[in-house]
Amino acid sequence: MTIRLPGAGGALRAYEPRTEPFASAPGTPFTSRTVFSAAHVVADPFADASPDSPAAVDWDATLAFRRHLWAHGLGVAEAMDTAQRGMGLDWAGAAELIRRSAAEARAVGGRIACGVGTDQLTGGSLAEIRAAYEEQLAVVEEAGAQAILMASRALAATAKGPEDHLEVYGHLLRQAAGPVILHWLGPMFDPALDGYWGSADLDAATDTFLEVIAAHPDKVDGVKISLLDAQREIDLRRRLPRGVRCYTGDDFHYPELIAGDEQGFSHALLGIFDPLGPLAAEAVRVLDTGDVKAFRGLLDPTVELSRHLFQAPTRFYKTGVVFLAWLAGHQSHFTMVGGLQSARSLPHLARAYELADGLGLFPDPRLAEERMRNLLSLYGVNQ
Repeated sequence: MTIRLPGAGGALRAYEPRTEPFASAPGTPFTSRTVFSAAHVVADPFADASPDSPAAVDWDATLAFRRHLWAHGLGVAEAMDTAQRGMGLDWAGAAELIRRSAAEARAVGGRIACGVGTDQLTGGSLAEIRAAYEEQLAVVEEAGAQAILMASRALAATAKGPEDHLEVYGHLLRQAAGPVILHWLGPMFDPALDGYWGSADLDAATDTFLEVIAAHPDKVDGVKISLLDAQREIDLRRRLPRGVRCYTGDDFHYPELIAGDEQGFSHALLGIFDPLGPLAAEAVRVLDTGDVKAFRGLLDPTVELSRHLFQAPTRFYKTGVVFLAWLAGHQSHFTMVGGLQSARSLPHLARAYELADGLGLFPDPRLAEERMRNLLSLYGVNQ
């Protein structure tokens, strides 16, 4: 049977859904790359909450999705941008998410790293920004998780130049209990982070970023680069001190960056690996055998979906991620904290369904089709 999907111009087109999913099975962690999926949170659809209320989270469904990722060998990057930090999930909710997920990781033997930021603040002095970072770092370390030092909106607004970034990050790295991941999130993901590392000139910002790392190489496990610029990531990767990993956060060019070249490769910490989990895991296991061609053969076809989900305004990619989780049966509803399910259009969601279905991402294609039909009906599209 076919389903009629709306295009950008409003016209309906016929699409014949796939009948069999991509064949995948749970497996052990990888040997050639360290791979994290930045995971979304599942809202509680029955909570009487408004978009500006504190997040109401369905903890059972949220933790079940993390067990799904761990079962396929992926690490979980927790309380990150994909979990709607600063876009529906406040620090109180993030702190509870970190504690619960870290406990679950210990229970099942899963790898976890958690975001440390300053989202208690909307502004403040450098001393207040340091204190906010310290509070969050303590929560992550007490939970037994690795820390990811996220970019700070407050620091971006307060810092007078590179020296302020150097001072704040140097202070944090000196007191961190173990090696952390530094996260450089570009303004396409969060416009409030424009000019991070003290300059809108990306070459100058890169120099400052590398200066932070060079001063504390023993405290930096790796860096996550989310600038959607493959060549810039490669150039930076080649300048990292020995032993410091590069985790690609480039949801446009991840297959080539993970595959690497004769001078090195990137590990991964990606939001797109939330919906791609089983397929991405299978691709990395193939790469573990040294078969780069087969790895690219599996992962390259997913880029069209990723570019669609992460198209501008990129910060709303979370809507597509949660939408696909609903279609795949990982949650019973298409509701998001902060009401963010309204952030993408029906034609955008229809195309996401079509691309994901074509890749075989839905364990039960018939369930996905049924849910897609229900959504279309809600919007007034009669089949």
